[in-house]
Amino acid sequence: MNRRTTERLNERRRVRKKKREMNEEGSLIAVIGDEDTVTGFLLAGVGHIDERQRHNYFIVGERTTEDELAAAFKEFTSAREDVAVVLVTQVAADKIRYLVNAHSAAIPSVLEIPDKENPYDASKDGVLSRVKHLLGGES
Repeated sequence: MNRRTTERLNERRRVRKKKREMNEEGSLIAVIGDEDTVTGFLLAGVGHIDERQRHNYFIVGERTTEDELAAAFKEFTSAREDVAVVLVTQVAADKIRYLVNAHSAAIPSVLEIPDKENPYDASKDGVLSRVKHLLGGES
């Protein structure tokens, strides 16, 4: 190998190591939602597959059961150390509202987002109601 090739290989190794270190620190965004919403985030560069072939997204379809949705939410919020933020569409969050409301850890943060078919409803958002309560507003 010539010097230039060796330098390129070393640079690639440094980049891979840095990405691995970032992921170990909890730098990923996980997305749970309908196919269009998840696809939009994947096109924006949010998608990631780790060494164990685990994705940082979960697509909720017509045939997705509540148990499958709950398992994905628990994986992103409890089992994975590399996830810092979980974005979940409000429609999906409504199906597992008991889990979303029970989640109280700061990291990973769980944020509810609208999907393209349903507008955002602030009255259903548990995080927003907690913030209002802390700031002295209505709960």
